[in-house]
Amino acid sequence: MHMADALLTPAVGIALWAASGVTLAWCARKVGTSVRDDLVPLMGVLGAFVFAAQMINFAIPGTGSSGHIGGALLLSILLGPHAALVVMASVLTVQALFFADGGLLALGANIFNLGVFPCFVGYALIYRPLLRRGGAAPSARRVGAITLLAAVIGLQFGALGVVLETRLSGISSLPLDTFVLLMQPIHLAIGLIEGLATAALILFVRQARPDLLLDRAAAHKAVGNQVWMPTRLLALLAVIALLGGVLFASTQPDGLEWAVRRITGRTELAQPESALHARLAQWQKKLTVLPDYQFAGAAKDKAADPARSLSGLVGGGATLAVIVLTAYLLRRGRKRGAVPRTRRP
Repeated sequence: MHMADALLTPAVGIALWAASGVTLAWCARKVGTSVRDDLVPLMGVLGAFVFAAQMINFAIPGTGSSGHIGGALLLSILLGPHAALVVMASVLTVQALFFADGGLLALGANIFNLGVFPCFVGYALIYRPLLRRGGAAPSARRVGAITLLAAVIGLQFGALGVVLETRLSGISSLPLDTFVLLMQPIHLAIGLIEGLATAALILFVRQARPDLLLDRAAAHKAVGNQVWMPTRLLALLAVIALLGGVLFASTQPDGLEWAVRRITGRTELAQPESALHARLAQWQKKLTVLPDYQFAGAAKDKAADPARSLSGLVGGGATLAVIVLTAYLLRRGRKRGAVPRTRRP
């Protein structure tokens, strides 16, 4: 569901850049004041995991479309919504800059649709309130059902956001009613699969490391810095390498590309003739290392392109580095800005 620049006018794109930027600044401040000493490595490893997992598309039977997990809800459950949005923004930025997955003008919209909605609607308004109503120890069935509901609702809001942002731009020939009728059902199917996958992961963590699902402050006091030891980090990195470097994505178009093709007959729309669109396209072309996660000139339906393996490893590593560096700078800024407490006589 990564939007391309062709769907947005400069005004709408810049407005969503501003909205996402303000939300990110607020989230970054929250991350900077967190008391969790394990937060930085955990953000980096989970960000690399999400990057790799997003490269693995699953086919939607009977549609000719495919989808992939977004990961924002999973990140919110394990990290909290503020750190999760910082991680998602890093993942989407690496994808746009180095792999041309989503436009630069549309980056703010993609962060909002794939990050803000799952983190602050799916998690903060659905998952957390419903889970707390279940008492101190909700059953596995309840956790799974709530996770599934939160994933579906978060993705439905994101899909509707794509439709409304495209409609507000008014530069594509995508009729509102038809676009909605295609986008919402296909992303309902994708959301159901993502919800099941997220629920399975959360239930696994619930059994293996239940301390990660406790209240953030309580978890910090209970397990301190021993939640993620080097051996566990290495194990997760091995999983990341397997997901991003060995398994390949489906060649079928994703939900957004499928909806556009059903309306227009092609998966990509013509680039608008504006100076900003042209300049951003040039910048992205210069920055992109592996466009569409493939070597230059490779056929787009070539599932066995070895560049996919390289993309997963390089992208996962770059995402980990960006997140760790960002989180480290935020935490360092917090420590520098902290006012030392004076002891009372």
